[in-house]
Amino acid sequence: QVHLVESGGGLAQPGGSLTLSCAASGFTFSRYAMSWNRQRPGKELEWVAGIFPDGAEKQYADFVEGRFTISRDNAKNTLYLQMNSLKPEDTALYTCVKDMSGLGPSGLGTQVTVSS
Repeated sequence: QVHLVESGGGLAQPGGSLTLSCAASGFTFSRYAMSWNRQRPGKELEWVAGIFPDGAEKQYADFVEGRFTISRDNAKNTLYLQMNSLKPEDTALYTCVKDMSGLGPSGLGTQVTVSS
């Protein structure tokens, strides 16, 4: 069965950086596109970024504005989200998803809080 475990969240100052990781198991990771979603307090679920199985194609939500980079290591079955220039409005629970659309199976998430 699909098992996705996110880590790397925490408290960051505005303008700071965090790198999220998602350890995947229970499926052939290298064959699937993956993505990140986020749930901000009081807001609807948002798709953040997605990456094709081989990592050649990456897509981002408009609000990312070049600040985030999605990547993957298929040898380690791990998905990443490098987040730079963090803003308070990036505060959210970030989850990784087993597909490109953000609608597939997901993990429990890792909390990111951006505050001074």
